[in-house]
Amino acid sequence: MHFTKMHGLGNDYLYVYGEVPADIEALSKKLSERHFGAGADGMIYISPSAVADFKMRIFNADGSEAMMCGNGIRCVGKYVYDKGYTDKTHLTIETLSGIKVLKLMVLAGKVKSVSVNMGKAKVEPQMDLWIDDTTLQCTPVSMGNPHAVTFVESIENAPILSLGPKIEHHPSFPDGVNAEFVEVLDSTHLRMRVWERGSGVTMACGTGACAAVAAAISHGYCTLNEEISVILDGGTLSITIASDYTVTMTGPAEFVYEGETIE
Repeated sequence: MHFTKMHGLGNDYLYVYGEVPADIEALSKKLSERHFGAGADGMIYISPSAVADFKMRIFNADGSEAMMCGNGIRCVGKYVYDKGYTDKTHLTIETLSGIKVLKLMVLAGKVKSVSVNMGKAKVEPQMDLWIDDTTLQCTPVSMGNPHAVTFVESIENAPILSLGPKIEHHPSFPDGVNAEFVEVLDSTHLRMRVWERGSGVTMACGTGACAAVAAAISHGYCTLNEEISVILDGGTLSITIASDYTVTMTGPAEFVYEGETIE
């Protein structure tokens, strides 16, 4: 099997053009393992679609299937353009959370960055989670996949490794949830770290960055119709949320290497 390793701000996946195999759960676990496999946050399969230009399916490092990946979908845009599967710079991509629209920024024949219409953010009222004999406040946000955004005074002291998995598997989220920890730097800059459902700590999460901005707006930290920079471990994403809560995400997409499985 041929695969291409790509990343968006360090959120790395192994990309395959073709149909998803029956043993995908075991395959994603094996190849995503960072010491004995190729090493990735998961695998993304790209194939033709009956309702869009292409279809993407996302499998986490633990083998579970994800509904959407913001960093991953930007890499899909670069993959299909740079490899010659399309010459279009405006694309539609079918995902489990609906059809997303991409605008590719091309320089010297290669995609350098991608803007994605991520659909509408749905922000729920702040909720209290009872964890380790204390109450943690978070703001649930849906970006087609679930997020729990927690605002912290210092991102450096945020207990991501200890609280991340407990939030992910909290009974309030029966299907699991992505846990974002966010420090507000100013009205146009957020610093975020993330524990991703099914993958653990990752360098970046595109849908999580969108959720963080939506939650920040709901709390009055940021404003609608203004470009907000979300600083992640792997780099910075630009997020703008319109008055109807439609989210536009812009960021880079990069190739790492091409590979072949030997078993």
